[in-house]
This record gives sequence, C-alpha cells and structure tokens, in this order.
Amino acid sequence: MRLTAGEAYEKYADRVFAAAFSVCRDRADADDVTQDTFMRYIARDREYESEDHLRAWLLQVAVNRARDVTRSLWHRSRVPWEDYMAELPFEEPADSHLFGAVMALPERYRTVLHLFYYEDYSVSEIASLLNTREGTVKSRLSRGRKLLKNTLTEEWNDDE
Repeated sequence: MRLTAGEAYEKYADRVFAAAFSVCRDRADADDVTQDTFMRYIARDREYESEDHLRAWLLQVAVNRARDVTRSLWHRSRVPWEDYMAELPFEEPADSHLFGAVMALPERYRTVLHLFYYEDYSVSEIASLLNTREGTVKSRLSRGRKLLKNTLTEEWNDDE
C-alpha cells in the first residue's frame, strides 16, 4: 500500500505536526520537521503493509527528527512555545491550561502522553515507535500522569 505524497500529507500532516510539536515545542521547528518527514516519505519509495503501518512510520520519523532538532544549538535560541500557544484556538480555557501543563513536562513524558492519548497508540506500539521497552513506556506514562496531576492539583489549590 502506498499513498501519493499529497494524499499522505493531507491525511497525516496534522498528526505529524502535533507529534513534532510535542517534542520540540516550537512551531517553526515542528513545521520543518513535518516538511522533512514528508520529504523522506517521498524519497523512500516503499510499499507499506497498511495505513496504520504508514502512520506509525511517519510518526516515528517525526519524533526522531524532532529530537534531533531539539538537541541542536539552533533550537535553544528559538521563540518559546508559549508564544505559539497564544495563537491556538482553544474551545475552553481549561483546554489551553491543560495544553500548557502538558507542554511544560519533560520531553520523555510529553512524547509518550501525546502518542498514547492523542494518537491512540498502545504501550507496545509506542515502545516500538520510540525503540524502547514497554516497561519504560509504562513508567513514563505513569510518571507523566503523576507530574501532570501534581501540577494541575497545585494550580487548582492555589486558585482557592
């Protein structure tokens, strides 16, 4: 199974961008990662087992490329993610607050939380995508949830 570049982009660009943004927390970098991911798709003339396999490959490339970008010296001098967040349309103020809390987490927790909750991947699929053990993914999910809960609980208690 192989989609044209346009079909693949139309179907998966938003998901690729979201995964990249969850890692690098910068709109311009996430745009670059998205473009690079689809350029790699075009250059890689390969058939995929299914659309799920294609989606997993695209997300894996995006996460790995975003990690490379965040390690670069260039990324450290970029505009903070909070400025981009101000441009996003949130339906409820609580959505904006939750997004900010998730983005404030360390990358290892943000990435697994994004893949688990927003992309609906299982623990074993995330382990495969990130090339790590299932136990590591479970641990990161648990710790990420706990950090998120503590952050939100502290903020909620401060509001009282």
